[in-house]
Amino acid sequence: MPSRWQQRVDAADWAAVAADMDDIGGALLPVLLTPDECAAVIELYADDALFRAVVDMGRHRYGQGEYRYFQRPYPSPIEDLKQALYPRLLPIAREWWTKLGREAPWPDTLDEWLDICHRANQTKPTALLLRYGPGDWNALHRDLYGAFVFPLQVVINLSEPGAAYTGGEFLLVEQRARAQSRGSATTLPQGHGYVFTTCERPVRSTRGWSAAPVRHGVSTVRTGQRYTLGLIFHDAA
Repeated sequence: MPSRWQQRVDAADWAAVAADMDDIGGALLPVLLTPDECAAVIELYADDALFRAVVDMGRHRYGQGEYRYFQRPYPSPIEDLKQALYPRLLPIAREWWTKLGREAPWPDTLDEWLDICHRANQTKPTALLLRYGPGDWNALHRDLYGAFVFPLQVVINLSEPGAAYTGGEFLLVEQRARAQSRGSATTLPQGHGYVFTTCERPVRSTRGWSAAPVRHGVSTVRTGQRYTLGLIFHDAA
């Protein structure tokens, strides 16, 4: 019987998700974590033993705020969610690479893909928790980490917008050839996932398809605290 994580992931309208990804490079997913589950994941942030690294965003000029990379084994439900999401994201990733005339390197299972990453010395786990307070923000960036990259990733907003915090919209900015950049801002409901491109997406051009670079970030949090779970499907060098 499918786990509750699998059932929640499968509840998405994946045809509509693929269409939104093709349109802007991002798409809202259904509730992946209940409010109680969100609160339980937020509580993990204080447990130093669960994390391999802590990043002060202001110190590195990444924005303002802090995030922590989990170490393995991941606490529940991170591994379950990644395993459930990967096969749903894989067809989108493969179709994008076909449009771009590239060979898709991703095997059918997440474990096989991570084994490829590890054999290339990309062994550091990349699931992370992010914490923003008043005045914090995340600069536009791409989570690449090495030569082996899965082109889609997922964030889950753990805090209730308008109640736990204000501001903090999720940002996507697409760089278009010979044109000004196009941006989108999305308020993510609590517990919902949001899938988006890690680095680029295919766009129609006069010669067929071309790759448009896309960066993501978070607008300034005005009040309260915003916590986010980030699920990246490749490991880091």
